[in-house]
Amino acid sequence: MAKTKELSKDTRNKIVDLHQVGKTESAIGKQLGLKKSTVGAIIRKWKTYKTTDNLPRSGAPRKISPRGVKMITRTVSKNPRTTRGDLVNDLQRAGTKVTKPTISNTLRRQGLKSCSARRVPLLKPVHVQARLKFAREHLDDPDEDWENVIWSDETKIELFGKNSTRRVWRTKNAELHPKNTIPTVKHGGGNIMLWGCFSAKGPGRLIRVKERMNGAMYREILSENLLPSARALKMKRGWVFQHDNDPKHTARATKEWLRKKHFKVLEWPSQSPDLNPIENLWRELKVRVAQRQPQNITALEEICMEEWAKIPATVCENLVK
Repeated sequence: MAKTKELSKDTRNKIVDLHQVGKTESAIGKQLGLKKSTVGAIIRKWKTYKTTDNLPRSGAPRKISPRGVKMITRTVSKNPRTTRGDLVNDLQRAGTKVTKPTISNTLRRQGLKSCSARRVPLLKPVHVQARLKFAREHLDDPDEDWENVIWSDETKIELFGKNSTRRVWRTKNAELHPKNTIPTVKHGGGNIMLWGCFSAKGPGRLIRVKERMNGAMYREILSENLLPSARALKMKRGWVFQHDNDPKHTARATKEWLRKKHFKVLEWPSQSPDLNPIENLWRELKVRVAQRQPQNITALEEICMEEWAKIPATVCENLVK
């Protein structure tokens, strides 16, 4: 038998109000579009219990006592990386034997669910202040400003990469709380290194960096690829170039080269790769490449170039928005 939809509290109260002014069950049902039996049941409940609220329903008693619920909720609030196995053991020591699914169900009723911990940059107070200052300065920038930015970055792509995850217990919208994240730091290495750029109009150039990059090589990459990308993307006059605060990017020689070329550069807070939409584009590229399962470095490079070129402009536009 199909489950009927529960009446809202307002509807239940309206039934009682109409009953109190002398209307019959049939008349109330016709007025509200309800069955007479439904109207009668609501009125009987009100006469018996003086309420139209849902009454406690019978069912199996909870395995975990209210005290036990408080204990495990307090434990995961203090340490979100606590595992279900840890909580099972804690309760067993307290005299309550439960399974891992029971732990999950209990915490879910408390508004907590197991999620993968987000990886975020390891931030010092100075980084936090710089990021906040950047956000406040650009909070009201119109979409057109961001559409006129060329975003750039380097990334490494492994031939057989592994992504490790850690799960944490958290409430909704708390994924970026420091307790619920995994700090990451930059590190070298990887099978191939790429430099790329894009704007809201689509992907720009993508090149493989075959040697260890220094300031001179970085300037050479920009010289050969930045302006051609801007032309291919048909950037508007006064377009802005974005790169992070890597020492190669902020070297005096690089700054001077950018100044002489009259490139306008977006001031960027340190340790803020998560603010750069190209990070999402790298993710898109890596997923596409992994699906093709390259078997050697040559194939990996070729597939990266092919898949980069296939990324639709709409994906780029949405990331910038």
